[in-house]
Amino acid sequence: MRKQLKRFAKLTALSSLLVLSACGGNQAAGDKEGQSGGGAVKADIGVISYISGPGAAYGEAITNGLKLAQEEINSKGEVEINLVIEDSAGKQDQALTAAQKLMNSENVTGIIGPTLSTEMNVVGPEADLNGVPIMGTSTTAEGIPQIGDYVFRNSLPEALAIPAAIDKAIEKYDAKKVAILYGNDDVFTKSGFDTMKKAAEEKGLEILTIETFQKGQSDYNAQLTKIKGLNPDLILASALYNEGAVIMDQARKMGIDVPFVGGNGFNSPEVINIAGDAANGLIVATPWYGEKEDEKVQDFVSKYEEEYSKKPDQFAAQAYDALYIMAEALKNAGEADRDALRDALAEVQGFNGILGEFSFDEEGDVVMDPTVLVIEDGAFKVFE
Repeated sequence: MRKQLKRFAKLTALSSLLVLSACGGNQAAGDKEGQSGGGAVKADIGVISYISGPGAAYGEAITNGLKLAQEEINSKGEVEINLVIEDSAGKQDQALTAAQKLMNSENVTGIIGPTLSTEMNVVGPEADLNGVPIMGTSTTAEGIPQIGDYVFRNSLPEALAIPAAIDKAIEKYDAKKVAILYGNDDVFTKSGFDTMKKAAEEKGLEILTIETFQKGQSDYNAQLTKIKGLNPDLILASALYNEGAVIMDQARKMGIDVPFVGGNGFNSPEVINIAGDAANGLIVATPWYGEKEDEKVQDFVSKYEEEYSKKPDQFAAQAYDALYIMAEALKNAGEADRDALRDALAEVQGFNGILGEFSFDEEGDVVMDPTVLVIEDGAFKVFE
């Protein structure tokens, strides 16, 4: 209903404009800012990213991926995108302030971000209320696109990724018993836990214990001591990379050598950088695999390494594809209009990016298949 009212108002305004135009002269078609007029569709796209603070590696990868895509897209001449980047520092209030600043700018046609599901839970409703299309590139918690008609994501939801990783681990290790460990003070890690618990129950796994922790915690001795005494076949862990890497390091030092199955927060090279050899044996599911023998993937990896002197991770890849999806929608919309962009995004089907073939379902959620990886010898590899 809200979308219909917005369009009615827009059509009324357009009708009035046509009457005035007929009475007042012959302004050339396409002079309106953002319309193609036979040239490129020009649009400002806002970005809310976790650039400073303990999770800044997420935001760095995301903005790097966006900037690389922006340069390529603009060079093709069909769409010209200007990125307006704001730092959320991983905080809900700062993310909301950044979002309101972007939404209040009439030049901003759409928004990419924020980084965390916890942030999207406050920013998404505001964007939907204001009719500003917003796309999360790393928001994998349950229920994100269901916030509203203007809310999308191209990040593989944990509801798809985690069960796929658990299935592979069961198949490989004939697992029967698991322990679950999760951060209970974050929407993202809590959602990951919910998915892990549900998947474990549906697959007939015995859950020996459920242990919790908080963001910024440094000592996991109590939780890991209990887990070690119960001798699980797998440890299912929902954490961001800072806490997740420390948990794995402490677990290995305590003599816990069973495999970990991680949620999306573990899909970062920072896990390896922090945990070192202790990260070996971590199993995750992701849409991104940088060693894939695909020309488009290897071209992206090569350009990214040349520009930033490091390999791209999942967060860089998802952001890169997200801007290409946004550009495709802008091209199809034919103008930098928020409602037109929203409708064009909803129609994206069969987009071939570096993550593979991608479509939005009727709720703005992801339709694609994950790849299950394992860390071996300090690198992510396909889990066979």
